[in-house]
Amino acid sequence: MHQFTKEIRLKTKGIDLYEITEKVLNWIEEINANTGLLNISILHTSASLLIQENADPNVLKDLKSYFLKIAPLKGNYFHSTEGKDDMPAHIKTALTNTNLTLSILNKNLSIGNWQGIFLFEHRFYERNRLCVLHYIGS
Repeated sequence: MHQFTKEIRLKTKGIDLYEITEKVLNWIEEINANTGLLNISILHTSASLLIQENADPNVLKDLKSYFLKIAPLKGNYFHSTEGKDDMPAHIKTALTNTNLTLSILNKNLSIGNWQGIFLFEHRFYERNRLCVLHYIGS
């Protein structure tokens, strides 16, 4: 049984979904992971992680549009320390995931054919984001 960790740093450029699947797959190959569990955590409260379709970009556009509607900028929020997108970003994070746990079986990441791993940025302006990968297995 082995454990490996890695940090992925990503500079985002506003509200969008940023695919990190390739970075994750490259690291799995680099550490020669065979069978085990991979946990991916994002260390922020205004961005999140998703597994989502990566074939049709309209899916990502629709997700961004939907989340802008359910957490509007002009809500009646108490918290707005960092601007009008501050509290809506926290709401979006609360409705999604800050970590994902995925199986690795026979050196393959267990995700579907049309699935990708995305960092979902909920803030308007550029941010430096940090994700931690933690693999436990053989």
